[in-house]
Amino acid sequence: ERRTAVVGANGSGKSTLVRLVNGLVAPSSGQVLVDGLDVHRHGREVRRRVGFLFADADAQIIMPTVREDVAFSLRRSGLSRAETRRRVDATLERFDLADKADRSPHTLSGGEKQMLALAAVTVMEPAVLLADEPTTALDLIHRNRIRDVLATLPQQVIVVTHDLGLVEGYDRALCVDSGAVVDDGPPADVVAGYVRRMEGTA
Repeated sequence: ERRTAVVGANGSGKSTLVRLVNGLVAPSSGQVLVDGLDVHRHGREVRRRVGFLFADADAQIIMPTVREDVAFSLRRSGLSRAETRRRVDATLERFDLADKADRSPHTLSGGEKQMLALAAVTVMEPAVLLADEPTTALDLIHRNRIRDVLATLPQQVIVVTHDLGLVEGYDRALCVDSGAVVDDGPPADVVAGYVRRMEGTA
């Protein structure tokens, strides 16, 4: 499926699940495979294929300007300077950040910072994008912008979210409870079951 959502209460294990896929957390038993690669033993190679977007964009922004922050992601790509610049410019344009290329990221709004973090991940052209609560604390305009961008990315996208409206139009949803996947299926059905579970009527 191109778009998968993961829902569940706080502390249910949603974020741990997606961190396992990216090798940020080691499984306590068994193994997690991405394209046949064990994410614990081949973490670096897996992370070249699987990008990760954190809820807190500030945790991912490290360079003094917007352009440099996106370019930093390509520092070990082996691309020429010209190709790096071309790819960075195209990414800034795509995420409506071209006019802010030389600004400090710390002058951006919360929504713009999240777009920058997303740009810095996708400029590497990963096959899979994991997004952990990408619309947390965003206003409606930027929430909708993030939703629209995620819907049009060529990558396979797996999103952890409390924003149940974000799940609409996705191909699949998982519900996690107490560290286990308790529901897996069409988003409308999974969300309805999750709501019933939270209301104590399931």
